[in-house]
Amino acid sequence: MLHELIKVWFEWSRDMGYWGVFLMMALESTIVPVPSEIIMPPAGYWAQQGQMSLWGVILAGGLGSTFGSSLCYWFSYTLGRAFLAKYGKWFLLPPERLELAEKWLAEFALGGVFFSRLLPVVRHLIGFPAGLIRVPFGSFALVTFIGSTLWCGILAWFGAQTIGQQPGLLDDPEAMMKAVKGNLIWILLLVIGLGAGWFFVRWFGQRSKVKTA
Repeated sequence: MLHELIKVWFEWSRDMGYWGVFLMMALESTIVPVPSEIIMPPAGYWAQQGQMSLWGVILAGGLGSTFGSSLCYWFSYTLGRAFLAKYGKWFLLPPERLELAEKWLAEFALGGVFFSRLLPVVRHLIGFPAGLIRVPFGSFALVTFIGSTLWCGILAWFGAQTIGQQPGLLDDPEAMMKAVKGNLIWILLLVIGLGAGWFFVRWFGQRSKVKTA
């Protein structure tokens, strides 16, 4: 059953193409709970099969993420803190989540915006406090695009390398699981990379301050 669901999802990813990647990653960067981990790897798989371009998939993901985060930015920029405090819970943004994102941004500044694209929870929310405290939009969008594109690239490459070189895996559940387990080393390297990025952000955050309007 699980294998059939995976197969259906992969086929849907193929049929939607670049616009599907853009749309799903835009949703992923808002309050809609759509994990990027189930969006980009299938797209990377189809890129490996020649159905799409790998760089096109990565660019679509990065642009979609930036667009979604920008919507959050302008939403909070326009409506303000009072509105979010009162009605945020109806948009899956309770006060404690907003506070978490604000603390992250206050501590790490623009470096935090970049690194947030590599972390769950924070990357969905970072646009809201950035809009509230009037982070210059150009800087916010640029850093968001760079971080998002990097993350999309990692996931798309992982999908391409894990199962992309063996197209028959979609029809063979046991072979699919074996291939995934055989590439766990890349997951470990990703975790190490995120740890190194964490220390970089702490260093960068001490030296950069968010400019407010």
